[in-house]
Amino acid sequence: MTVMAERTTSETSPMSVDEFEKIAAVSAKETEAVRLEFINGRIGIKGVTDGNHSALIMWLIRQCMQERPELDLTPTLGLKVEAYRKGRAEPDGVLAPVDHFVGQGNWADAEGVLMTVEITSYDSDTHARDRVEKPGAYAEAGIPVYLLVDRDAGTVVVHSNPDPEHSHYRDTHTALFGERVPLPDPVGIELDTEQLKRYVR
Repeated sequence: MTVMAERTTSETSPMSVDEFEKIAAVSAKETEAVRLEFINGRIGIKGVTDGNHSALIMWLIRQCMQERPELDLTPTLGLKVEAYRKGRAEPDGVLAPVDHFVGQGNWADAEGVLMTVEITSYDSDTHARDRVEKPGAYAEAGIPVYLLVDRDAGTVVVHSNPDPEHSHYRDTHTALFGERVPLPDPVGIELDTEQLKRYVR
C-alpha cells in the first residue's frame, strides 16, 4: 500500500531530494515494513506486499532468468527517476544486465535499466501511482520498457518507446491475463500470462 502526501511546512519551498533521502534512510533503519518513494515532489509510502504479490514477482523473475540469463530482475532496488534524477522510486522489479548495480548506493541511476515492473496493490492510491505517476517518471528517466501487472483489471500493460521530454511512453499495449505478451527490445522476452490468474483475488 502506498500513501502519497504533500509536504506541509510553513515554508513554500519544496522538499529537496537530499531531505527525502535522509527521511528514507531513517525509515529503513526503523522498520522493514515500508519503503519510501519521492515522485512529483511527493513522498509515497510503499507498504508490505501480500503473498500473491510476492508470488507474482517470483514468477516474473523465473521467466526472465529462463529467457535472458544474462539479465537480473531485482525486486528491491531504489531508482533515481524523473528529469535530472530528482525523483526516487521503489519499483517492484528492475531489469538490467547482471551486476549492473554493483557499487551503487541505495538509489541507483536509471541509466542502463531495460525495464521497470510495477504490480498493482489493492489500495486507493494504485491508480494515481502505478497507472499515472510511475509511467511518467519512468519515461522521463528514459527507461525503455515499463511493465504494469494490473491485478484489478486482470491485464498486463506494456509501455515502451519513452518520450523523456514529454514524460510519457509513445506505445502502450494491453493484454488480458492468459494471453502471450511480447516485451519489446531491448527486453526481448515473451510472457505466457496464464498463471497470473492465480495471483488475483
